[in-house]
Amino acid sequence: MPLLLHPAWPLLLGATLTFRALRRVLCRLPLPAHVQTDPLRTWRWHNLLVSFTHSIVSGIWALLCLWQTPEMLVEIETAWSASGYLLVCFSAGYFIHDTVDIVVSKQTRASWEYLVHHVMAMGAFFSGIFWKRFVGGGVLTLLVEVSNIFLTLRMMMKINNAQDLLLYKVNKYINLVMYFLFRLAPQAYLTKFFLQYAGQRTLGTFLLAILLMLDLMILIYFSRLLRSDFCPERAPRRQQKDKFLTE
Repeated sequence: MPLLLHPAWPLLLGATLTFRALRRVLCRLPLPAHVQTDPLRTWRWHNLLVSFTHSIVSGIWALLCLWQTPEMLVEIETAWSASGYLLVCFSAGYFIHDTVDIVVSKQTRASWEYLVHHVMAMGAFFSGIFWKRFVGGGVLTLLVEVSNIFLTLRMMMKINNAQDLLLYKVNKYINLVMYFLFRLAPQAYLTKFFLQYAGQRTLGTFLLAILLMLDLMILIYFSRLLRSDFCPERAPRRQQKDKFLTE
């Protein structure tokens, strides 16, 4: 079937438009006082609200997929389920939406690391969407969204200058545990799989290259997270106002 006529396109379009509509709804919610005085913080707050919603839905969905189809933990290339396939399409739609949102809002320079991540993630997801291979790998990758629930909550509190709240202090420890369980551990497991089994295949080599670049980004983010929350005296003093990563 020609790629342009693939039935996955309506799914991707529907997912993208769903997140666009969600953003419009979330933009109507009242803003925290510290956020509404700054247009950049306002944009970032709305952006994070959409990300937070995506993380909750995708994280729980990924866990349910693995519970329903546990062979995805082993047969990373060939295991397939309708629920897992729809999840990958759903998350690819989010990445498309967020990429467009960053570009249209002229935040490309400040958020270029997000754009690089999104492009790599979409490249990996498209192998499952259009060729129905490595859907299990895509579901395993989306376990990271469980960690992102707490990471995004952390960033929202930082934007709102709420680091003194008890919730922030408790969340930073939960966030650290979730980072290990749902980000570092699945990433290490997938990297081991592709190094051992998929590295000799054309598509496997492509996905391995993406995975290794994501590994590097995840380790960099982890070091920033540790410095910011647990070793603040070592964190860089000069921070760009318009750059919102994991710091």
